[in-house]
Amino acid sequence: MTVASKVKQTIAALKGIKSTLEIYAVQSQDEKAVSVYQEGVRVAGEVADDLGKRLKTLEFEEPEYGGL
Repeated sequence: MTVASKVKQTIAALKGIKSTLEIYAVQSQDEKAVSVYQEGVRVAGEVADDLGKRLKTLEFEEPEYGGL
């Protein structure tokens, strides 16, 4: 498994986590819990975005990883 494919798997996992946290935030009745879930959504999104940028750099520097 290449580094690029591991990064792609991690991004997919983070997107899944983000979606789950969004569901929890909508379903929760506790305002503090909603705030914590929303912060988790924000952080997971930022990390996924940062990894997406890193993936583009990886694919640019190592063309053989592109399209995997």
